[in-house]
Amino acid sequence: MAGQEFLAERFEEQRARLRAVAYRMLGSFSEADDAVQETWIKLSRADVSGVENLGAWLTTVVSRVCLDFLRSRKAKQEESLEARLPDPIVVEEGDPSHDPEHQALTTDAVGLALMIVLDTLNPAERLAFVLHDLFAVPFDTIASILDRSLAATKMMASRARRRVQSSAKPPEEDLSRQREIVSAFRAASRGGGFEALLAVLDPDVVLRADTSEGLRTLRGAADVASQAQLFGRSAPVARPVLVNGSPGFVSIVDGKLLSVLAFTVSGGRITEIHVFADPARLAALGFAA
Repeated sequence: MAGQEFLAERFEEQRARLRAVAYRMLGSFSEADDAVQETWIKLSRADVSGVENLGAWLTTVVSRVCLDFLRSRKAKQEESLEARLPDPIVVEEGDPSHDPEHQALTTDAVGLALMIVLDTLNPAERLAFVLHDLFAVPFDTIASILDRSLAATKMMASRARRRVQSSAKPPEEDLSRQREIVSAFRAASRGGGFEALLAVLDPDVVLRADTSEGLRTLRGAADVASQAQLFGRSAPVARPVLVNGSPGFVSIVDGKLLSVLAFTVSGGRITEIHVFADPARLAALGFAA
């Protein structure tokens, strides 16, 4: 019993990091929690008396679990056309009250634009990129997880890196500049005029709205600006937040959370807008309106 209690304590020390790894691998809080729980089950049944670095051992296990999840998901997606946005990490700016697991998720947060690109990678490429580029796991460890050669593993990570770099414009690094542009968008959508909206939108801006009816996509500044004007009039209360480390806001009507809006700013303009409006997904966020 003492041995199990000791393992449980050591596992809790690693839980936050394991959940951060699983979230970036899967883009889903519920699946990340399932992966972490399965990792604990495997640990509780394993003989780790000879393991020198338990953290690395657990990272390897949770990565293998996530790889199985990704492969299963890919098989299901081939049978279904349904697509959803990754779960957003929503926090109020300057709020220090989050638990260690939430802090681990928000530290060096990966933007939603990158998470969406990761969803286009095959499972092995995603694992190689996430573990190496985001968590600095050595390639030889990743190769053993994938059961591939070192050269093949490096090649997969390189392919994934090229896909990421070619699919997503580099985000604005200055957070205050991002806030300024998002605030200008909010003001324009509430009555600043169509031209004011076009001034802050990239000509090729993409809006993705995740609702209870599925995912809807709009492309082009004119269509997105028109939609933004309609939305701005219907959501009078907006609270600034950070969504995956970038400025966004939550819209509130009659004290109820109506939606979460996340923005990607690049080159001084908004290049992507992600809207979360599915009541079930919003409830799962646990965000107090």
